[in-house]
Parts: sequence; structure tokens; C-alpha cells
Amino acid sequence: LGLAAGRLGNFINGELWGRPSTLPWAMVFPGSGDGIARHPSQLYQMGLEGIALFVVLWWFSGKPRPTGQVSAAFLIGYGTFRFAAEFTREPDNFLGLLAGGMSMGQWLSIPMIIAGVALYVITAKKSTH
Repeated sequence: LGLAAGRLGNFINGELWGRPSTLPWAMVFPGSGDGIARHPSQLYQMGLEGIALFVVLWWFSGKPRPTGQVSAAFLIGYGTFRFAAEFTREPDNFLGLLAGGMSMGQWLSIPMIIAGVALYVITAKKSTH
């Protein structure tokens, strides 16, 4: 829920706005300086990385799990939701899109997902021994 609050703060402050959009809920962010309607990507991230991830982890942790598996689920879930939401977020001006047409947020999400999968597998193997 802390992640959701942080993204709501980004929205209120007009930070980290999205890519241009023609969707009916697209918004003009004064800080962008261009008057173009954009995705409210902060709200997408709030919903995915904050609220949806909280619900998934709450459900997942409701049953006894090997030590580390809830952390693994967090890494996998946060990385996956962040990767998806980045498609609607405007890349940082000083970086733009990087190799493969992906943003820095997407590139940083990949190792997080891999680490989460590795942690999940390792903890699953330890619990069977």
C-alpha cells in the first residue's frame, strides 16, 4: 500500500506522466509543458504495483509458505506490473528508450523478475528437503 501512496503522490505532484494518448481519460499535465493529453500512468502504477500487488500478496501469504516465497512473489509481481505499466509511461528525457525499445524501468524490472523466480525456486527446493 506504500507503493500505491507513492504513486498517488506522483500523480498529485504531476510527476512521471505518461506517453501521449487519445483515450478519453488522458490528461494534460502542466509540468510536461507541451499541452498534449497523456496517460495517467501514475494511476495505472498505483493500481497495479500498489493495490493489485497488495491483494495478490495478501492472498498468497494467507497460506503457510516456505520462508522467502512471499518475498519472491513480491519481486515477481512488482517487476511484472512495473514492466507492463512502463509501456504507458513517458521515458526519462535524459535516457529515452534504450535497447529493444524498452525504458530504464523495464530494463530494471527484468532482473527483479529473474531474482524473484530464482528465489521462489530455491525456497521451494529447500522446503522439500
